[in-house]
Amino acid sequence: MHILLTRPLEDCSEMILKFKSLGHQVSHLPLLVVEKVNYDSVNFPSFGGIIFTSANAIKFLDLKGIDKKILCFCVGEATEKTARNNGFQNVIAAEGNVENLKELILQNFDKKDGSLIYISGETVSTDLDQQLLKVGYNVKRIVNYRTSHNKNFNEEFVKELKLKMPDIVYVYSQNSAASFLNYIKLQQLESLWMNTNLMCIGEKTSSILNEIKWKKIFLFNPGEEEFLLYKI
Repeated sequence: MHILLTRPLEDCSEMILKFKSLGHQVSHLPLLVVEKVNYDSVNFPSFGGIIFTSANAIKFLDLKGIDKKILCFCVGEATEKTARNNGFQNVIAAEGNVENLKELILQNFDKKDGSLIYISGETVSTDLDQQLLKVGYNVKRIVNYRTSHNKNFNEEFVKELKLKMPDIVYVYSQNSAASFLNYIKLQQLESLWMNTNLMCIGEKTSSILNEIKWKKIFLFNPGEEEFLLYKI
């Protein structure tokens, strides 16, 4: 099976090795460039819990001055793994979506236990901090990275792609979907995806790519990528 992965290499290198070990052909098309954003200094001891909705939020955070025993909420398995690898000990993880994460916070963090700090990228699909504020939580959001559309693509890659179109492509965000659609149109690939299964995180992400004719569209949570191979 030919699989196309679209995340930055550091976010999908393990998956590339995994899929190759299973005998699949893997192509890599990084749709987004991730860069650090400077932020004001934070008095972390004044917060009772910390929220991460991506592994990048942890990667670009200055971890000095943070008590790693702080209650740490993560959106999914990949973010949880990054948190634990960086020393966080008291981690609670959702199943890959923000709605589940919100419910976990409501169940496990009492408003009386203090304030929450939410570390995120500049663009988010769900305003988690605003939702928590509406139900009475004290939440401070810090933006420490941003993503932009990758514009540096290898021309040889397009030629190789046309020779053997992927059976599956994984797209992880609305921003990635917009970048992918732009890439498809720029390279005049619109009519070549009818035998490709599109795997998207959430309906909002898949809706951006609805104008392209796919074999099927599946919705998934991070961590389910290998499982999806057996659904098609």
